[in-house]
Parts: sequence; C-alpha cells; structure tokens
Amino acid sequence: MEHKQFKGHVILLPYPSQGHINPLLQFAKRLASKGVKATLATTHYTVNSICAAHIGVEPISDGFDEGGFSQAGNVDFYLKSFKEEGSRSLSQLIQKFKDSSTSVTCVVYDSFLPWALDVAKQHGIYGASFFTNSAAVCSIFSRIHHGRLALPLTPESKPLMLPGLPPLNFRDLPTFLRFPDSYPAYLAMKLSQYSNLNEADWVFDNTFEDLEGKEAKGVPELWQAKLIGPMVPSAYLDERIKGDRGYGSSLWKPLSEECMEWLETKPSQSVVYISFGSMVSLTEEETEEIARALEESNLHYLWIVRETEQKKLPKWFLESNKEKGMVVTWCNQLEMLAHPAVGCFVTHCGWNSTLEGLSLGVPMVGVPKWADQLTDAKFVEEIWGIGVRAKEDEEGVVRREELIKCLKEVMEGERGKDIKSNANKWKELAKKAISEGGSSDECINKFVQHLMAIVEQIN
Repeated sequence: MEHKQFKGHVILLPYPSQGHINPLLQFAKRLASKGVKATLATTHYTVNSICAAHIGVEPISDGFDEGGFSQAGNVDFYLKSFKEEGSRSLSQLIQKFKDSSTSVTCVVYDSFLPWALDVAKQHGIYGASFFTNSAAVCSIFSRIHHGRLALPLTPESKPLMLPGLPPLNFRDLPTFLRFPDSYPAYLAMKLSQYSNLNEADWVFDNTFEDLEGKEAKGVPELWQAKLIGPMVPSAYLDERIKGDRGYGSSLWKPLSEECMEWLETKPSQSVVYISFGSMVSLTEEETEEIARALEESNLHYLWIVRETEQKKLPKWFLESNKEKGMVVTWCNQLEMLAHPAVGCFVTHCGWNSTLEGLSLGVPMVGVPKWADQLTDAKFVEEIWGIGVRAKEDEEGVVRREELIKCLKEVMEGERGKDIKSNANKWKELAKKAISEGGSSDECINKFVQHLMAIVEQIN
C-alpha cells in the first residue's frame, strides 16, 4: 500500500456558536480535501453536535461544560473563563498529539479567541487567525483598534469616508460603533481580535477577492488577510468535496424533510424564505408586523422561528395561514435556499447568511437588527445589488407596509429583474473563487504548501 504523505496537522478552534462553527468547520473540510489532517477543537457543550467526514473532533473546555454560554449567563464572565480553561485544555490537546506521528503544525483560531495564538506560540507551533466577518467590517474595527478612528462614530450629517470602503452613513455602521456603551463586552471582544494579530503567521477571512478585494486592501498595513471564502459546503459551489451538502454541525434539530416536501408542492421562485439566524431575537411587535406582512402579501412563505421565539407568534397567524405558509423551528438553510421554489430570502444579514444567499443566487430582503448586520445590508443593496434593505420607522421597527413593498419589489417588480440578474452573477463569481484555480482556492493551496514545507523542515 502506498504511504500517504503527511501534509501537516491543523487544529481549528471556533467560537462556540453556530455562525462561527460553520465556517471554521467548512475550512477544515477544505484543508482535509487537500490532504491535511484537520481536527476541530470545540467546547464540551457543542462537541456532540458536530459530525463531518474526514474531520477529527476533540473537546476543549470553556469552564461551562454542561451548558456553555447560557450556563455562564454573563459575557465578561464567560469570556474570562473560556480564556483560562480554553488555554489549559487547548494546550493539553496539542500535547496529546506531540509524540504521535501527526503532531500539530498550526492552530487556526477564531479571531474572537486571540489567546489561542499565545498557546500555539508557547508550544512552538504556527498560529493563524480566522475572521468570520466581512472584510469591510474587519477594516473598520482594525482602524479603531489602532487609534485611526475614535468612538463613538457619529457621521449623522455626512457619511464616513474610509479608503477602500464606500461612503457609510450612520445607519450603515455596526451598532457597537454608534453606541459603544450599549454592548461594552462585545465591543471589547471585537477589538481584542487585533490585540496580538501582528504575531499571527497567517490571517484568513471568509470572503473572496471579487467580492471584497478592494475592501480588504483598504488597510494592508493593519490587516493583511488572505481571502479564502465563501466557506459554504462544496455541493452548492464547486462540488469537489464528495457528499458535502451541509456544514456537519447543528446546535438545533433541523426539520428539513418536511420543509422540502412542502416546497416541492410550490411553483418556481414563489416562496419567501425568512430566517433571522441563530442569535437575533425579535420583539412581539416586530414578529406581529412580519406576520401581517406575510398575510397581506398573499405570497407563499417558509418562516424559521426558533423554539425560544415561538411564543411571540400571534395565535391568529398560526391558525389562519396553514395554506399559504409553513413555520418551523429550524432547518438546513442551504437546502431551502437551493430549492427552485424559493424566490426571496428575508434575512438579518448576518455574514454567513449573506454569503449563503449570495453563493446560491437568491435575492434578499435585508432586515438587519444589530452589530455588523447593518453594514452587510448596505453592501447587499447598494454595492452588490442583490437585494433591498427594509427601512425601520422611528421606533426601530420594520412595519408591514414596508416589508410588503420590499417583497413585491424583489419578487415582482422591474427592479427585481436586475436583482435576480446580479444574484446570478455573484453566484457564478462565488463558485469561481473556490473552484480549482480560483482566487480563494489558490490562497488555500499556498497555505497547504507552507504547511508541507514546515513538516519537511521538521523531518
């Protein structure tokens, strides 16, 4: 039997939430497909929710092994514990492989967890930071960390103008930067991503050259990221990883089968798919406005409402709309977006959802709620032209009339034709980036070549 060449061993460490596990796990699959041994290190609480072919999964501790973040109940407390316990258990994991034939070559860590780089350096191995936001957002936060921009950002009268970025109005800026006192722990975590970044051997970002090459080059001296995205399962892009139809991680039980059966009965591009991701929590008023909009629009819909949010749904809605729509607690979003019946994606514009919608060519209605979603929504509408952004009223609520207007514009209007055309264009560019010889594929190949050179040096 032919001896398989050892191309290096990478441990990948995500922040333990769905939107962070998915892209890092997908990167692990890309590396494994190129012959690298890839191990995902995740918290005890999330370890059993992960199952992906050819990827090792190992537990580390955040100090809350029974219930994760919800057990901690406080962001500051959780992050402090994760740094302490995570450093110790990651160190033990690296040590575990040290005397084996597959000792660890590099730790690819979620940029939210910069302490992982310190652990890697203590063991004399390489470290790479992986950013899960857009290059535009990373560019803004890197400037703030380095003192090039002062908080709060208040360009109410005129847009914020930065190299490589389009003019950003007040409504386009991440919440943390407009109101830094509102989420101090999250702001501190966002800025800590850059604390020791100059010591990292590589910096990766889940985006791609055609999409954000200009934005990524806006601050080359502060943030030199290799663009390796979109980190979306291969079946929806280049199809080079066999059987790669899902990420391989789900913190909730998806109800995809019944959704697919229901979609099969609907005409092409007739269904509105609505999901606000794994973190956003709407108020009862916001939920009611969406329900009214769906009822009055007379469109078919598939609405994802997490179990914890179900109590906010109006009773009349669940009883009166069984014919037109379906409400489920969770599903495989990629399968839904890829279905020919889906014609529009109402999204909170989290970066993963934005990349998924873009990669699958689905027109979007952006309803951003907080954080970086506001900036992502700006790009969806004004820069890439793949959707529209719903306007909030003075109370911060998207009213039914506004949502109906957006849905009709995307699904039926003249502008909708341009949006669909742009969506198809970006779908092809996303596919090209990650396909053989594409810009992202080349960046990943160079990383693998570096790893192989390191292994050869050691041997």
